[in-house]
Amino acid sequence: MSEDPHPSQRLDDVVHQRVRLGILAVLSEADLADFAYLKESLHLTDGNLSRHLQVLEEAGYVRITKAFEGRRPRTWVAATKAGRSAFAAELGALRELIAGVDRTTYGGGHG
Repeated sequence: MSEDPHPSQRLDDVVHQRVRLGILAVLSEADLADFAYLKESLHLTDGNLSRHLQVLEEAGYVRITKAFEGRRPRTWVAATKAGRSAFAAELGALRELIAGVDRTTYGGGHG
């Protein structure tokens, strides 16, 4: 038996949650996204998005900036370097999981 931990052991509980994974995916495609764009893209309520952003911010994975454009408040969200690294590590672990299942299921491995 291999001494390396199973790829599932490297999944980050903060990142792996569906909404937070989606937030980091959107932010990986752009340097910055506003709250309304994230809300619309991910089909979330204000409260739901706010709570998930709070979790990501507490983990150091996103930076939230509030500003005014004219008289309208606007909330901007950006992934931090740690957030981008955590997202990349999550994708790497998921790719390993998929590759292992593919090898076992479709590649004639034992299972």
